[in-house]
Amino acid sequence: ISGYSLVVQARDSGTPPLSSSVTVNVDISDVNDNSPVFSPANYTAVIQENKPVGTSILQLVVTDKDSFHNGPPFTFTILTGNEEEEFTLDPHGVLRSAVIFKHMVSTEYVLCVQAKDSGRPQQVSHTYVQVRVIEESIHKPTAIPLEIFIVTMEDDFPGGVIGKIHATDQDVYDVLTYTLKSEQRSLFKVNSHDGKIIALGGLDNGKYVLNVSVSDGRFQVPIDVVVHVEQLLQEMLQNTVTIRFENVSPEDFVGLHMHGFRRTLRNAVLSQKQDSLHIISIQPVAGSSQLDMLFAVQMHSGGFYKPAYLIQKLTNARRHLENVIRISAILEKNCSGLDCQEQHCEQSLSIDSHSLMTYSTARISFVCPRFYRNVRCMC
Repeated sequence: ISGYSLVVQARDSGTPPLSSSVTVNVDISDVNDNSPVFSPANYTAVIQENKPVGTSILQLVVTDKDSFHNGPPFTFTILTGNEEEEFTLDPHGVLRSAVIFKHMVSTEYVLCVQAKDSGRPQQVSHTYVQVRVIEESIHKPTAIPLEIFIVTMEDDFPGGVIGKIHATDQDVYDVLTYTLKSEQRSLFKVNSHDGKIIALGGLDNGKYVLNVSVSDGRFQVPIDVVVHVEQLLQEMLQNTVTIRFENVSPEDFVGLHMHGFRRTLRNAVLSQKQDSLHIISIQPVAGSSQLDMLFAVQMHSGGFYKPAYLIQKLTNARRHLENVIRISAILEKNCSGLDCQEQHCEQSLSIDSHSLMTYSTARISFVCPRFYRNVRCMC
């Protein structure tokens, strides 16, 4: 407890008694009676041979239960194990290499490190750091090619995470970093640590081939990343059909079924080879394990096939479609829960182009806008 606040009252013996109060604040000053604490108590670290001088090996973490003026900043000192001055320790507790290590010269170092706090008198603690020198990388990183499909409304792409590169390395201690060629950074970014790909706002319709590479510090390997951007037309939304799938997650559909189902669907609904199939969005059905896929078909002449025509085609080909994935329903109008009696049910579809959903797998990523289906009874 760092302090107390007391209210003291003095009362006299007169008739009637009179009194007065005063507040007494008692501050408890801190005595430097706690030593710094290393977390964890001892450390183990590795460094690959032939790494350049100044390579970061380890970050020491120290806390102190005393008040701030009796705790940090801490003073770090290597007491033993650094007689040949192979290591340096900066004021922030980062252990770095001071030489280029060779695995054949020595495979292990044990350092005794001291941390001293800023109190008076100063308190100290010690920790032991075991540093192992391992052989440099002998295996190149391997990465899976990534294809990304982005669906967005016309000139209204807000940007965001659109996928993630999956890379591995057989060298256990290798740390992988990802880079993107500088001239493409005006449209895309790649997180150097985890390989996430970020698209900036305002992407135009078309195909983008990204010049991405992954490095383990010794080997650099290019990665095939292709981004397809398709901008929706307002007319598409008036001619959509929804296929509802049973017991499938969006990621499983994208990674396992989308290519095969798209091919089967093209064969089922396209009247001419020049017609275009547009998958507009996929979205889980709330409160269930079902998944809705929204699509439209554009004629070679430029217009769109009407939903009734597409539904007839789908109904005839349903058995072939279900060879790829189980279909729960084919929806043009979804009026469940409405009793329109002698009136007609009208469905309207709205797209929220600023609420993007990203379904990312190792090989394919699909980015699409969230959609809302509204139904009402009309005369």
